[in-house]
Amino acid sequence: MNSYLFTTFIFAAVISLGCSRSTRAATCHPDDEAGLLAFKAGITKDPLGILSGWKKGTHCCSWMGVICITDDRVTELRISGSNVLGVGFLSGTISPSLAKLEHLEAVSFTYLLNISGPFPQFLFKLPKLRYVTIRDNHLSGPIPANIGTLTELVELDLEGNRLTGPIPSSISNLTRLTWLNLGGNSLSGPIPDIFKTMKELRLLDLSRNGFYGKLPPSTASLAQSLTSLYLSQNNLSGTIPDYFSRFKALSTFDLSKNRFTGVVPMSFTKLKDLFHLKLSHNLLTGPLPALNPVNGIASLDLSYNKFQLKTIPQWVTSSPSMYDLKLVKCGIKMNIEDWKPVKTKDFIYMDLSKNEISGSPATFLNQAEALQEFQASGNKLHFDLGKLNFTKSLRILDLSRNLVYGKVPASVAGLRKLSLSQNHLCGKLPLTKFPASVFAGNDCLCGSPLAPCKT
Repeated sequence: MNSYLFTTFIFAAVISLGCSRSTRAATCHPDDEAGLLAFKAGITKDPLGILSGWKKGTHCCSWMGVICITDDRVTELRISGSNVLGVGFLSGTISPSLAKLEHLEAVSFTYLLNISGPFPQFLFKLPKLRYVTIRDNHLSGPIPANIGTLTELVELDLEGNRLTGPIPSSISNLTRLTWLNLGGNSLSGPIPDIFKTMKELRLLDLSRNGFYGKLPPSTASLAQSLTSLYLSQNNLSGTIPDYFSRFKALSTFDLSKNRFTGVVPMSFTKLKDLFHLKLSHNLLTGPLPALNPVNGIASLDLSYNKFQLKTIPQWVTSSPSMYDLKLVKCGIKMNIEDWKPVKTKDFIYMDLSKNEISGSPATFLNQAEALQEFQASGNKLHFDLGKLNFTKSLRILDLSRNLVYGKVPASVAGLRKLSLSQNHLCGKLPLTKFPASVFAGNDCLCGSPLAPCKT
């Protein structure tokens, strides 16, 4: 998933529930100890010593990431890390001896980065298994054809590995699933018609794979339960089915970077819980339905389709929840000074590039206290940059290929990314870290990194 449910940057290693300790047992079962130590033996690198406390003869229910809910049997194994300053967490393979932990209900290996090998077969020998999360590792090969025998599974999360091949049809036997995440792999083929039996599914993430073709008919069977659907970055095609208007609980809907054609169904006005809508990089045309979710739309991306919106839609402008707006190349021809969003202060990301927007964004930029990114390249914005007061939060600013004039203020030095090329700016540049390309193509800018100013 896009990416979509986890923070982009993780700044410290996290051992999920790793500090949990059982106070009910003095030791753990010998089979559990043997299985855990075999897992440790299969790890070739542990740079931060995550498993350093796993020692034979000690109380394994107190080992980092090991949880014993009752008696002396291990019921959960949760080992998590992240990529901090380029340091990987755990290299090696997953030992099949973990099958000895026959009371395991939950297995979670997340952000370990360098765990490799095929889909772990030991999982099929755990009769009580309900939760499997092995994400952001290097698992490879196909999803086993008999995945459907894990009938007690409630959550299956294999995001961010290197799995290949199709989704096995037997996965339809996992009727208890509430969470199915296969995003960020190299899976391929059409999406099989597997959803008719999944009456409890709330999240479905098949994004960032190689799926193609139309959505299977059984997708309509998820109408009563699904809240989050991520299908972005595949090669899916066809029109957006009208049956999605029956998905009354749907809050996140992401079809971006596919080949969907036609219009967004007018019946989408019935989606009262819709909060995040991502339809960018398709072949969709207008007109758009006037969406009116109960809590407003929070993030919207309609970029790179065939829309001719003329103006930013009123249902976007009136949303009290909007913080992320991307309308790149949407045929907008309005004066930005006529745009009066309800909650200017809440905007964090905005990209209005490649339209024909005129006027000055100064009022918006001066009021958007939380704004981190503003991109509006390739428009007709016309204002004095030197009079713009940047908010402290702003990190990315792209005003290239506009009609911006005046001097470049010293405050741009605090930005992480900047582009002011192809405008009408003039005068001596302030001291910044940016290369010459950031300022190229203006009327009379001078000073480092451009040519020196004439005396």
